[in-house]
Amino acid sequence: MYEKTFPNKRFKHTLEFLRKHISTSETILDLGVENPFSVIMKEQGFSVTNTSGEDLDENQEALKNATATVTTAFEIFEHLLNPYTILKEIKSEKLFISIPMRLWFTPAYRSKTDMWDRHYHEFEDWQLDWLLEKTGWKIIDRQKWTNPVKQIGIRPLLRKFTNRYYIVYAEKVK
Repeated sequence: MYEKTFPNKRFKHTLEFLRKHISTSETILDLGVENPFSVIMKEQGFSVTNTSGEDLDENQEALKNATATVTTAFEIFEHLLNPYTILKEIKSEKLFISIPMRLWFTPAYRSKTDMWDRHYHEFEDWQLDWLLEKTGWKIIDRQKWTNPVKQIGIRPLLRKFTNRYYIVYAEKVK
C-alpha cells in the first residue's frame, strides 16, 4: 500500500494526538491487520494487538472478545459498509478514529485491483460525529489537518487549504 509514498505527516499528527490522551500502559486493539502505523505505535512503547484481517462488516468476534482498554481505527472506517455495527460492538472505554474527509473536488477513492482498498464512505466531520453519538460515544477531542501535495494544478492548490484528515478521541457513554 505504501510502496511509493509514506504518509509521514498523517503518522506524526496521529501519534501526537494519541500521546496527548493515553499512556503506553494502556492496551490497544487496532482494527485492521498490522500496518506501518501499528508498528510505529509498538516502537513508541504502546501495547498493540491488531485484528487478523477478517471482514469486520461480517465478523465482529475480535471486538466482542477484546479486553483492550483502547480501540483504534486509523483510516479504516471509510472502507467499511457498516461502521455503526462495529462501533456498537467495541468493548473498550476509549476510542480513536481517523478518517480521510470527503473532498468536494475529487471522487471517492477506489482501487480497481484491490477490493479491500476502496472507500465506501468518505465522511464529512459532522457525519462521523453523528455516527459516534448514535452509537454511544462522547467526543472528547478532535483535530483536522490538510494534506498538500508537491504538484501543480487546481486540486493540489485546494489541498493546501482544505482539511483532508479528521481524528477523534471519544469515550463510551456510561
